[in-house]
Amino acid sequence: MRWTPTHIPDILEALGQHLLLVGLSVGIAFAIALVLGIWSARRPAVYAAVLAVTGAIFVIPSLALFALMIPFMGLGTKPAVAGLVAYCLLILVRNVATGMRAVPADVLDAALGMGYGRWGLLWRIELPLALPHIVAGIRLATVTVIGIATVAAYINAGGLGAIIFAGIDQRYPEKIIVGGLLTSLLAIGADFVLTRVERRLRADRSA
Repeated sequence: MRWTPTHIPDILEALGQHLLLVGLSVGIAFAIALVLGIWSARRPAVYAAVLAVTGAIFVIPSLALFALMIPFMGLGTKPAVAGLVAYCLLILVRNVATGMRAVPADVLDAALGMGYGRWGLLWRIELPLALPHIVAGIRLATVTVIGIATVAAYINAGGLGAIIFAGIDQRYPEKIIVGGLLTSLLAIGADFVLTRVERRLRADRSA
Protein backbone atom coordinates (compact mmCIF):
# COMPACT_ATOMS: atom_id res chain seq x y z
CA MET A 1 0.00 0.00 0.00
CA ARG A 2 1.45 3.32 -1.10
CA TRP A 3 -1.39 5.78 -0.53
CA THR A 4 -2.21 4.97 3.10
CA PRO A 5 1.12 5.77 4.84
CA THR A 6 1.32 9.18 3.14
CA HIS A 7 -2.29 10.18 3.90
CA ILE A 8 -2.69 9.29 7.58
CA PRO A 9 -3.89 12.84 8.50
CA ASP A 10 -6.57 12.67 5.78
CA ILE A 11 -7.69 9.24 6.97
CA LEU A 12 -7.87 10.40 10.59
CA GLU A 13 -9.83 13.48 9.55
CA ALA A 14 -12.33 11.30 7.67
CA LEU A 15 -12.56 8.97 10.66
CA GLY A 16 -13.22 11.91 12.97
CA GLN A 17 -15.94 13.21 10.65
CA HIS A 18 -17.54 9.78 10.58
CA LEU A 19 -17.51 9.51 14.37
CA LEU A 20 -19.01 13.00 14.62
CA LEU A 21 -21.84 12.09 12.24
CA VAL A 22 -22.59 8.91 14.17
CA GLY A 23 -22.29 10.46 17.62
CA LEU A 24 -24.47 13.47 16.82
CA SER A 25 -27.15 11.48 15.05
CA VAL A 26 -27.45 8.75 17.68
CA GLY A 27 -27.36 11.28 20.52
CA ILE A 28 -30.06 13.51 19.03
CA ALA A 29 -32.18 10.52 18.02
CA PHE A 30 -31.91 9.03 21.51
CA ALA A 31 -33.14 12.25 23.12
CA ILE A 32 -36.16 12.31 20.78
CA ALA A 33 -36.80 8.58 21.07
CA LEU A 34 -36.65 8.65 24.86
CA VAL A 35 -39.52 11.14 24.94
CA LEU A 36 -41.53 9.34 22.25
CA GLY A 37 -40.86 5.91 23.74
CA ILE A 38 -41.90 6.89 27.25
CA TRP A 39 -44.97 8.73 25.97
CA SER A 40 -46.15 5.93 23.69
CA ALA A 41 -45.16 2.85 25.72
CA ARG A 42 -48.55 2.43 27.38
CA ARG A 43 -50.62 4.17 24.72
CA PRO A 44 -51.15 1.54 21.98
CA ALA A 45 -52.67 3.94 19.45
CA VAL A 46 -49.87 6.48 19.86
CA TYR A 47 -47.24 3.73 19.73
CA ALA A 48 -48.69 2.33 16.51
CA ALA A 49 -48.74 5.81 14.93
CA VAL A 50 -45.15 6.57 15.96
CA LEU A 51 -43.91 3.23 14.61
CA ALA A 52 -45.85 3.75 11.37
CA VAL A 53 -44.20 7.12 10.75
CA THR A 54 -40.68 6.11 11.79
CA GLY A 55 -41.02 2.81 9.92
CA ALA A 56 -42.03 4.62 6.73
CA ILE A 57 -38.94 6.81 7.02
CA PHE A 58 -36.70 3.83 7.73
CA VAL A 59 -37.54 2.12 4.42
CA ILE A 60 -36.66 5.17 2.31
CA PRO A 61 -33.31 4.58 0.54
CA SER A 62 -30.59 6.57 2.28
CA LEU A 63 -29.47 8.57 -0.76
CA ALA A 64 -33.07 9.53 -1.53
CA LEU A 65 -33.65 10.67 2.05
CA PHE A 66 -30.48 12.75 2.06
CA ALA A 67 -31.51 14.28 -1.26
CA LEU A 68 -34.88 15.28 0.21
CA MET A 69 -33.05 17.18 2.95
CA ILE A 70 -30.94 19.26 0.56
CA PRO A 71 -33.60 21.84 -0.47
CA PHE A 72 -34.21 22.65 3.20
CA MET A 73 -30.71 22.34 4.67
CA GLY A 74 -28.30 22.50 1.76
CA LEU A 75 -25.26 20.25 1.53
CA GLY A 76 -22.96 19.11 4.32
CA THR A 77 -23.31 17.88 7.86
CA LYS A 78 -26.78 19.23 8.71
CA PRO A 79 -28.82 17.21 6.18
CA ALA A 80 -26.66 14.16 6.85
CA VAL A 81 -27.30 14.30 10.60
CA ALA A 82 -31.01 14.95 10.05
CA GLY A 83 -31.27 11.91 7.79
CA LEU A 84 -29.31 9.69 10.14
CA VAL A 85 -31.43 10.80 13.10
CA ALA A 86 -34.53 9.79 11.14
CA TYR A 87 -33.07 6.32 10.52
CA CYS A 88 -32.34 5.82 14.23
CA LEU A 89 -35.81 6.68 15.49
CA LEU A 90 -37.61 3.44 14.63
CA ILE A 91 -35.02 1.30 16.41
CA LEU A 92 -34.68 3.51 19.47
CA VAL A 93 -38.37 4.27 20.02
CA ARG A 94 -39.24 0.59 19.74
CA ASN A 95 -36.59 -0.45 22.25
CA VAL A 96 -37.39 2.30 24.75
CA ALA A 97 -41.08 1.38 24.65
CA THR A 98 -40.30 -2.34 24.87
CA GLY A 99 -38.10 -1.75 27.89
CA MET A 100 -40.77 0.30 29.60
CA ARG A 101 -43.39 -2.38 28.96
CA ALA A 102 -41.08 -5.09 30.28
CA VAL A 103 -41.07 -3.63 33.80
CA PRO A 104 -43.15 -6.06 35.92
CA ALA A 105 -46.51 -4.74 37.08
CA ASP A 106 -45.90 -5.94 40.64
CA VAL A 107 -42.73 -3.86 40.80
CA LEU A 108 -44.66 -0.79 39.74
CA ASP A 109 -47.41 -1.51 42.28
CA ALA A 110 -44.84 -1.96 45.05
CA ALA A 111 -43.14 1.31 44.13
CA LEU A 112 -46.46 3.16 44.13
CA GLY A 113 -47.23 1.62 47.52
CA MET A 114 -43.91 2.97 48.80
CA GLY A 115 -44.96 6.48 47.86
CA TYR A 116 -43.13 6.99 44.56
CA GLY A 117 -44.62 9.76 42.46
CA ARG A 118 -44.91 9.78 38.68
CA TRP A 119 -41.42 11.16 38.02
CA GLY A 120 -39.76 9.20 40.79
CA LEU A 121 -41.29 6.02 39.43
CA LEU A 122 -40.01 6.84 35.95
CA TRP A 123 -36.43 7.83 36.80
CA ARG A 124 -35.75 5.50 39.74
CA ILE A 125 -37.68 2.37 38.75
CA GLU A 126 -38.84 2.18 35.13
CA LEU A 127 -35.87 3.58 33.22
CA PRO A 128 -33.21 1.70 35.23
CA LEU A 129 -35.08 -1.58 34.67
CA ALA A 130 -35.60 -0.75 30.98
CA LEU A 131 -31.92 0.12 30.49
CA PRO A 132 -30.83 -3.23 28.94
CA HIS A 133 -33.45 -2.83 26.19
CA ILE A 134 -32.48 0.80 25.69
CA VAL A 135 -28.78 -0.05 25.36
CA ALA A 136 -29.69 -2.80 22.88
CA GLY A 137 -31.48 -0.16 20.80
CA ILE A 138 -28.50 2.18 20.98
CA ARG A 139 -26.27 -0.67 19.81
CA LEU A 140 -28.46 -1.49 16.81
CA ALA A 141 -28.90 2.18 15.90
CA THR A 142 -25.17 2.88 16.16
CA VAL A 143 -24.15 -0.07 13.99
CA THR A 144 -26.83 0.82 11.44
CA VAL A 145 -25.82 4.46 11.26
CA ILE A 146 -22.10 3.69 10.94
CA GLY A 147 -22.90 1.95 7.65
CA ILE A 148 -25.44 4.46 6.35
CA ALA A 149 -23.16 7.40 7.20
CA THR A 150 -20.82 6.36 4.38
CA VAL A 151 -23.53 7.41 1.90
CA ALA A 152 -23.55 10.90 3.42
CA ALA A 153 -20.30 11.60 1.56
CA TYR A 154 -22.46 12.09 -1.55
CA ILE A 155 -23.85 15.28 0.01
CA ASN A 156 -20.47 16.59 1.14
CA ALA A 157 -20.79 15.45 4.76
CA GLY A 158 -17.35 13.85 4.71
CA GLY A 159 -16.55 10.75 6.69
CA LEU A 160 -15.09 7.45 5.57
CA GLY A 161 -17.53 7.32 2.68
CA ALA A 162 -15.55 10.13 1.03
CA ILE A 163 -12.51 7.85 0.87
CA ILE A 164 -14.56 4.95 -0.47
CA PHE A 165 -16.24 7.02 -3.19
CA ALA A 166 -12.94 8.68 -4.14
CA GLY A 167 -11.48 5.22 -4.58
CA ILE A 168 -14.42 4.18 -6.77
CA ASP A 169 -14.22 7.33 -8.91
CA GLN A 170 -10.45 7.03 -9.32
CA ARG A 171 -10.47 3.24 -9.63
CA TYR A 172 -8.10 3.15 -6.69
CA PRO A 173 -8.70 -0.12 -4.77
CA GLU A 174 -6.51 0.88 -1.82
CA LYS A 175 -8.80 3.78 -0.92
CA ILE A 176 -11.86 1.54 -1.15
CA ILE A 177 -10.21 -1.04 1.08
CA VAL A 178 -9.08 1.52 3.68
CA GLY A 179 -12.48 3.23 3.86
CA GLY A 180 -14.41 -0.02 3.90
CA LEU A 181 -12.12 -1.66 6.44
CA LEU A 182 -12.27 1.26 8.87
CA THR A 183 -16.06 1.44 8.55
CA SER A 184 -16.32 -2.28 9.26
CA LEU A 185 -13.97 -2.04 12.24
CA LEU A 186 -16.01 0.83 13.66
CA ALA A 187 -19.22 -1.18 13.38
CA ILE A 188 -17.65 -4.31 14.88
CA GLY A 189 -16.06 -2.34 17.71
CA ALA A 190 -19.28 -0.49 18.57
CA ASP A 191 -21.24 -3.73 18.51
CA PHE A 192 -18.69 -5.47 20.75
CA VAL A 193 -18.52 -2.70 23.36
CA LEU A 194 -22.27 -2.08 23.55
CA THR A 195 -23.03 -5.82 23.63
CA ARG A 196 -20.76 -6.13 26.67
CA VAL A 197 -22.54 -3.21 28.34
CA GLU A 198 -25.94 -4.73 27.56
CA ARG A 199 -24.95 -8.13 28.96
CA ARG A 200 -23.58 -6.54 32.12
CA LEU A 201 -26.82 -4.64 32.65
CA ARG A 202 -28.90 -7.78 32.13
CA ALA A 203 -26.69 -9.70 34.54
CA ASP A 204 -27.00 -6.96 37.17
CA ARG A 205 -30.77 -6.94 36.71
CA SER A 206 -31.11 -10.70 37.15
CA ALA A 207 -28.75 -10.85 40.13
